[in-house]
Amino acid sequence: MFDPFELDSSRRRLTASGEPVGVSARQLEVLLLLVGRAGQIIAKDDLLQAGWGDVAVGDNSLEQAISSLRRLLSRHPIGAAVIETIPRRGYRFGAAVTRLAARESDAGLAVLLAPHRAFIEGRAALETLERDQVAGAREVFAHVLRDAPDYASAHVGLANACIMLFEMTRADPAPDLASLALAAKHAREACRLDPQSGEAWATLGFVIDRTGDHLDARAAATRAVMLEPDNWRHRFRLSSVSWGDERLRAAHQTLTLLPNFPLAHWLAATVHVARQALGEAERELAAGLAPEIGRPASGSRFRPVALHWLLGLIHLARGDEMRALEAFERELADANSGQLYARECAANTWYAIGALRLRQGQSSAAGTAFGRAIAHVPGHPMAQLGLAVCGSPAPGAPMPDPGSGHSGRRTSPVDAAMVQAAQLTVAGSHAEAARIVDDALAAAGVGNAGWILAVEPLLQVAARPDVWARPLARLRNRAS
Repeated sequence: MFDPFELDSSRRRLTASGEPVGVSARQLEVLLLLVGRAGQIIAKDDLLQAGWGDVAVGDNSLEQAISSLRRLLSRHPIGAAVIETIPRRGYRFGAAVTRLAARESDAGLAVLLAPHRAFIEGRAALETLERDQVAGAREVFAHVLRDAPDYASAHVGLANACIMLFEMTRADPAPDLASLALAAKHAREACRLDPQSGEAWATLGFVIDRTGDHLDARAAATRAVMLEPDNWRHRFRLSSVSWGDERLRAAHQTLTLLPNFPLAHWLAATVHVARQALGEAERELAAGLAPEIGRPASGSRFRPVALHWLLGLIHLARGDEMRALEAFERELADANSGQLYARECAANTWYAIGALRLRQGQSSAAGTAFGRAIAHVPGHPMAQLGLAVCGSPAPGAPMPDPGSGHSGRRTSPVDAAMVQAAQLTVAGSHAEAARIVDDALAAAGVGNAGWILAVEPLLQVAARPDVWARPLARLRNRAS
């Protein structure tokens, strides 16, 4: 203890004159190391390891934690100066510390370690991005919180598990909206328990973006980056909830911290596609795919799901059907990988193959491909339309309603306009199709709506650049 504070390392709590003091988990770890080695100079690296473990953060995060601890201590007679800065060496705890003897049984130690051990196991399961592992992680984090309800990191873990479960079902007729709501609840609770946790704010940003709160999503992800600027996960989350130049910057900053991360390259490529800079998009995708050449699927920590699909769409927009089909076939090699987005991406890839076969005049092969898309994602609106064009709609399936999404919610106005435009395009009304999409883009809020327009396989806008000039120009402006 250091009067009037008592720091209990076993129960992981700080009190002042017997009253609990609110302190975040990371601040507590830093304080425990400083107090435990009172009078000694503690290197910054040791303090960062204590507070953040294997999470890559910089000195700024530690400085903020020290500043917060000083403000907290300054409310009491001990004063803020008790944590001394030793230039170019680290920090030292300068107050007199009285050590109170306390012994814990082996059983008690096991109880104290249990939630932290479970958290490590759950986080490792989430890193796989595989369906079965994510479902198991959800149960692990729920169990941790039953024993340690104020453990902010466990709330973060449960929020991430729940949002991943939602993402796996987001294209289904009945997505897991209950998991989305639970993710939002636990992400907010994590931020309340540890407002200095970048991981908590990054998770909240990603979750509330999926609820439609895009402005607050960007604000939360930006706060995460400010708190922990050297954490690649936060930069990636900021990229995923942003658009235009902001997405590009965050994606490239992610790649600086984690080179060759495929999904960061994919996010950057989407902006270039919207700008109709297909050469730049192709270069991004090629960079994301380069590390996979000659590597077995089991040897990659992050699978490049969706990169071959988008590359195939670019080839198809240029009229290179052979290279497009080759890229699509490579994408389908990951269809059964169990990765978070593999099933949805497989559906989009089969739809693209159907559109390719349709323009080749191979109605039977096109119908088969559209059917495979629907087998992966029932109710896929563009694949339904493709089947109808082939004269073989899915059993009991009407022409897709442009106002209805296949994700259990009303689809966005721009997505609805794209479906309606595709119906008009196959009927030969190209100018009307372009007008409908242009009107929808003009009315849309800030964001990435309609980013795929330039390479959408049924619309084939590259074949009629004069007809589609207005919506394409509007899309470029929105992505700037």
